[in-house]
Amino acid sequence: MKTRLKKMPFTRTGTLAATSLGCIATLWFFTPAAVAEEETCSACGREVSISGDFAHHKDDASVAIEGADGNAAAFREEINGQNFSVSIAHLPAGKYTIAIGETETRFNEPGERVFDVSSSDAMLAKNFDIFATAGGARKACYINGSVEHEDDAIHGPLKITFSASRGAAKFNTFEVKDDAGASVVAFDTSELADAFSAVATHIPGISEPPTWQDPAQPLPAREHDLVRRMSLAEKVAQLQNDAPAIPRLGLPAYNYWNEALHGVANDGIATVFPESIGMAATWNPELLDQEGHVIGIEGRAKFNQYAARHNGNTKWWTGLTFWTPNINIFRDPRWGRGQETYGEDPFLTGTLAVSFIKGIQGDNPHYMLAMACAKHYAVHNGPEAERHGFDARPSERDLYETYLPQFEMAVRQARVGGVMGAYSALDGVPDCASSFLLTDLLRKQWGFEGYVVSDCDAIGDIWRQHHFVKTPEEAAAAAVKAGCDLCCGGDYNALVRAVQQGLISEKEIDQALYYTLWTRFKLGLFDPADKVPYSKYTIKDNDTPDHRQVALELARQSLVLLKNDGILPLDRSKRKRIAVIGPNGDSKSMLHGNYHGSASHPVSILNGIRQAAGTNIEVTFASGCPITTLTNRGIAAWSRQDNDTTRPLQELNAEALSHAANADVIIYAGGITCAQEGEGFDRDSIELPEVQQKLIQALHATGKPVIMVNCSGSAIALPWEAENLPAILQVWYPGEEGGRAVGEVLFGDINPSGHLPVTFYRATADLPSFTDYSMSNRTYRYFSGQPLYAFGHGLSYTKFAFQRGRLGAKRMPRDGTVKVSFTVKNNGGRDGDEVAQVYFRHIHSSVPQPKLALCGFARLHLKRGESTKITIEVPAERLRYWDMQKRQYLVESGDYEFLVGAASNDIQLRLPMTIAD
Repeated sequence: MKTRLKKMPFTRTGTLAATSLGCIATLWFFTPAAVAEEETCSACGREVSISGDFAHHKDDASVAIEGADGNAAAFREEINGQNFSVSIAHLPAGKYTIAIGETETRFNEPGERVFDVSSSDAMLAKNFDIFATAGGARKACYINGSVEHEDDAIHGPLKITFSASRGAAKFNTFEVKDDAGASVVAFDTSELADAFSAVATHIPGISEPPTWQDPAQPLPAREHDLVRRMSLAEKVAQLQNDAPAIPRLGLPAYNYWNEALHGVANDGIATVFPESIGMAATWNPELLDQEGHVIGIEGRAKFNQYAARHNGNTKWWTGLTFWTPNINIFRDPRWGRGQETYGEDPFLTGTLAVSFIKGIQGDNPHYMLAMACAKHYAVHNGPEAERHGFDARPSERDLYETYLPQFEMAVRQARVGGVMGAYSALDGVPDCASSFLLTDLLRKQWGFEGYVVSDCDAIGDIWRQHHFVKTPEEAAAAAVKAGCDLCCGGDYNALVRAVQQGLISEKEIDQALYYTLWTRFKLGLFDPADKVPYSKYTIKDNDTPDHRQVALELARQSLVLLKNDGILPLDRSKRKRIAVIGPNGDSKSMLHGNYHGSASHPVSILNGIRQAAGTNIEVTFASGCPITTLTNRGIAAWSRQDNDTTRPLQELNAEALSHAANADVIIYAGGITCAQEGEGFDRDSIELPEVQQKLIQALHATGKPVIMVNCSGSAIALPWEAENLPAILQVWYPGEEGGRAVGEVLFGDINPSGHLPVTFYRATADLPSFTDYSMSNRTYRYFSGQPLYAFGHGLSYTKFAFQRGRLGAKRMPRDGTVKVSFTVKNNGGRDGDEVAQVYFRHIHSSVPQPKLALCGFARLHLKRGESTKITIEVPAERLRYWDMQKRQYLVESGDYEFLVGAASNDIQLRLPMTIAD
């Protein structure tokens, strides 16, 4: 947990000890309400205290420890945490030897736990790995070192600091000897438990046989039976993402934190689909349902394998609770995590999210295939650097009309299993401590039945960053009382103390645990395998050819042809030498985007072009330049790329121009990667990096045609390129089959059919302040300028016409539904897909309204010369707005217009309608 303790006394007899707070295992300890600050150690005359970010963990007595010299019990308990210190007061000045006992009981391979131990300027252990040092798990070893200590009056007590770089730092035993070799202080972590630990660890005396593992019993009864059998300490431990096993109950360990943004992430080989923004560019809910189902199957296959090998237990990245999708609105293209979203429109985002969630969770009435989690609820989209303490203050109408609708759709229509609270605050109240968001809206109004989880370490932000309350205990209590059930991180360790301090009741903790354990019951984790249909999946169901075909189809449909003066598709009979130039041309890491798994057969853009070109066309490659030469900002976390280079820029440019001189056509594969945009890392500007602009202009100056293939997870300002290049293809971060799809589209084997889910602006100067959460002059609904490429835009190699539009009725009641019908005809010479888009506008509203807003769409395939009639039903509810006076949604009576076309700026039919009182 996150806590700070001062001058808490330590005794060898353990009657009253320096307190260890929290636990991520089976026993928890907490401090008494009042501790004598100056009480002296009865055995050694020293004061020992622990401060920082730490928890207390105790292993089961059955865990054998090798090399413990008859004191195995001491090595079964530990203090662990990201950064904490052990302080010993009133030691005389002098030289001391430190011996710290360590054993690894959690990890079974080296590199999983790495930490430093230091004292002032002295490093006692650097990058210490217990497993590697001891030669395996459950073997005792020691950190030994010497320190020079000056009098406390000069530099304070002797302080030994533990700091983790991977996993958590820890220790089991601790001894300080003076220069003569005499022991000055020696203690085990077991002796840091206080007299009140018995209250927290008291196990309820229940004589009735357990029923929670009986699938014949009603689900609520099963959950309540499990909860009532736990001690307070055990309950609190289960409310953190890394929930420990409770062997006496037969409850396996489970880690709730897993990711599957566009494929199962961080757990080895898996199918890697296009980044979410590319998924949105397909405008194809059915295809996202298929993707979600593949993710569910592969996640279940991996879970089944791991759990079977580990006695039902799971670890990080092996569970079935996937914290996806990200359905925040991409209001500003500078936001680094916009690539994870489905774009800037609430209706498109909500519609796609509903299908994706349903695919992941499956359609079995009793069990979920896997569990989705809509994030980051609710008003959260940058700046990343300020997210832990940012207070978003949108207008009330923007809140209800832009930031909330897609979450409501995910809950009401998809019955999403989880919702993640955001780091930020809304109108001064941290999202994870907001009863308005988590209880009033989510549960009472929308009928949410699942669990709410905090973003990682967001509970600590409540007091550390937002200063909403003053202590860790108050923060944890406020979050649970507001409706945040599960904590990602260790901050809920403070709940034990919070109960003791009267900040929260154990009954309220029981309610949070009920919602949290609901997830594992719905996934069938406590039921016999023959009862759960998804138990059949094995690792053979992971990364199959059929799954890769879905990834390929998504990549094909995600590619957006922004411009084409007729150069595309490339004619194989006329093009004999192609130069692929650009830093993303042969990159495979770029394909993956962020939050990804590992593709088994990734196809780069270069290889995809070579495959599509065939053997009669020479395809050469030169990177030409790095992605950017602006290296002072660093890169986004977890985003190292394979296209970094140390070659001189002049040399790279010369090589590219040499290739260009010998080519018939140049395909420039550039843009950015998730190293330039990502979690914790926004862009300062939306323009293409200058080094690439100069290279493209130099290539254009050769007189050879330059086709741009732009890779990005967000809108890039390309005004010069749009003016001077004959074709631009937007490919996003297209997943493992992305290169193949690009090659197919460039040569016309596939007709491009993607449409933009965001607005492409002309310049950064077009954007309001990044920190301004008003929707004024943002997105296609409110932008007053002229976009470079509009929301919904996407060209094809054929031509579509929208004709014969009509409405099922010219007048509609406020609670009615209207049928919008029209004919789409393929007037071109190729078969192709089109996305028919229906927008609406209120002509004479009594309050300001969007210029237009999406209310329906349909993706369709037409052979050349073919036409088809499309009917889209639009409930009046989609025309609602938030009434500030009545504090409710309202469908206003009056005159409306339905706008039908191929993009928000390509309206081909206008159909008037009236909503009557």
